[in-house]
Amino acid sequence: MTTQATERFEIVLNTRAGRLTTAVDVPTSFVPVTAIVPLMRRLGEEVQSLEEAQASAEGKMRSCQKGCAACCRMMVPLAPPEAFGLMDAIRSLPTEQRERIAQRLANSKSILLAHGLWHRLVEIGESSQPPDDEALEPINQKYYALRMPCPFLEDEICSIYDERPASCRELLVTTPAEYCQDLVANPVEPIPVPVRIGPVLGLLWGELTGAPVRMIPLPTVADWVERHQHERHRTWQGAQVLDAALDKVWRFLSQSLQQGGSKSAPVGSKPPTKA
Repeated sequence: MTTQATERFEIVLNTRAGRLTTAVDVPTSFVPVTAIVPLMRRLGEEVQSLEEAQASAEGKMRSCQKGCAACCRMMVPLAPPEAFGLMDAIRSLPTEQRERIAQRLANSKSILLAHGLWHRLVEIGESSQPPDDEALEPINQKYYALRMPCPFLEDEICSIYDERPASCRELLVTTPAEYCQDLVANPVEPIPVPVRIGPVLGLLWGELTGAPVRMIPLPTVADWVERHQHERHRTWQGAQVLDAALDKVWRFLSQSLQQGGSKSAPVGSKPPTKA
C-alpha cells in the first residue's frame, strides 16, 4: 500500500487450526487491485502459520529451507492482480537483474515451444472458462517432466522472493526434503492450505472487472501482462476491494471447516478505526 490516508480494519477469521485476529490498513482512496496483493498474501501466510503450528505440535516439522528449490520446477499459476504486481516489481529492479530475468524468460519460452507447451500455457491464461484442475493435470505433468527451473530462480534461490506468487508461499511440506526431488515417485505430505490466495485474487479480479476467472502460468506472465496493459490502470475504492476479497476468503474457510468437520463458522469482522 502507498503512503496515503488509510482506514484500519480488524479481521477475525476462524480456521480449522485456530482463530486469527489481525489488523490491516486500507487506503480510503481509489486504488488499483494490485494494492490488495501484499495484504492478501500476508493474510494467507498468517492463516497458514496456524496450520504449521498445529502440524508442529503433532510432531510434523516443516522441512522446506532456503535453497531447497525442487518445487521450483512445477508450473506456478498467478491471478491477474499478482501478474500485474509482479511485472511492476520487476520494472523497479536494477537493469542488470531485469536483463537476466528477461533472458531466462526467453529461454523458458524456447524450451516450452520446443516441447509443444507454450501455446497451451498461453491458452490457459486467456481461457474464458474457469480453471479446471483435472483438465490441467496432464499439462502439469508434462511441464514437471521437463524439470525446467523457474525463470526467476538464480543459483537455486528465488530472485523475487518478496514478490513470489501466493502458490509458492503455500507449498510447504513435512516429509524429508529429498522426497521433493521426485514428486511423482515420492509420497509428499504438504501442510494444509485453508485459503488459496491465488484463486481468491482470481475470483476477486473476475468480480471487479466482469472478466473470466483466469490463472496465468508463471513463464507466460510477461507476455500476458503485455497483452493486457489496458486493464492494469483501473481503480476501485480501497474498502470495496477488501470487502470483496474477504468474501472470497470466507468461502474458502467455510469449505475448509466443513471438510474438517468443524461446526465453527468463519468470521469476518471489520470494525474500522482511523489510522
